[in-house]
Amino acid sequence: MKKILSVILAAAMLLTFAFASAEGAEKTTVRLGGLKGPTSMGMVKMLDDSANGLTANNYEFTMAGSPNDLTPGLLKGDLDVLAVPVNLGAVLFQKSEGAVQLAAVNTLGVLYIVEKGGETVQSIEDLKGKTLYATGKGSTPEYALAYLLAQHGMDINSDLTVEWKSEHTEVVAQMAAEEAAVALLPQPFVTVAAGQVENMRVALDLTKEWDSLNNGSQLITGGLLIRKAFAQEHPEAVAAFLEEYAASTAYTNEHPAEAAQLIEKFDIIKAAVAEKAIPFCNIVCITGADMQGIVTGYYQTLFDQNPDAVGGAMPGDEFYLKAE
Repeated sequence: MKKILSVILAAAMLLTFAFASAEGAEKTTVRLGGLKGPTSMGMVKMLDDSANGLTANNYEFTMAGSPNDLTPGLLKGDLDVLAVPVNLGAVLFQKSEGAVQLAAVNTLGVLYIVEKGGETVQSIEDLKGKTLYATGKGSTPEYALAYLLAQHGMDINSDLTVEWKSEHTEVVAQMAAEEAAVALLPQPFVTVAAGQVENMRVALDLTKEWDSLNNGSQLITGGLLIRKAFAQEHPEAVAAFLEEYAASTAYTNEHPAEAAQLIEKFDIIKAAVAEKAIPFCNIVCITGADMQGIVTGYYQTLFDQNPDAVGGAMPGDEFYLKAE
């Protein structure tokens, strides 16, 4: 009887192991890339759930300070999905001859003009003649700023001096070192600066400035770019990813205190800063036709100003990943 029970128990254990192995084999590994900031803050619940085996896919996450550190990996096939400035998606689409697609908008407007040591900036026109510290040359911050200046009769190259820095921390350090300074910063680095720079105020919300133009478009910061080959090879995994990503962004917005702990856990930014910044980060997950509608409007404003901002041409329908 003992031998029979041992055989039964051993068989049961083998079946359990085989089932678990088969279950694990069904999971697709999705290699994600993101930047320090809002474009990665929305995915932390999904990443944490993946680490605990609770997601439909396995997610591997690589983070960097600049898109330039990650885009080669996407184009070479070392990454499957990349959170990037949304205009860069169009540039890479043209550069790769259609090898990438936009899967989602994940961050709306997060750009702010901040001022230390005064209240001289009350409008876009007040930037005339000033020195502005900023990051994001060749990306959303530069193009959004240039567009808003142009809509107020100003030129980014002649009506003010923009000193471009490679990292947000450089801008914050520059402001801290000067008695009076003006800068263009995204959240959550506005919150970081507020904790490190005395006598700093938020002067302008560029999203509100954009909306006040009433031009039928929205200011968009970030999106999720996916390799077309990966999307075609793993349609079910991509559909599951977008569902899990949408749930993760909702968690970040609805549970900022808990999400902030995860944001620090994944070394994106400190929890205390993240919790304060989340309500101002406009973290979203917009897909399908809704995504295409708002992105097309945004791209058109950039294209009309500088075609190179979207890679020299407006991307066609094939650029947008269709919702299943």
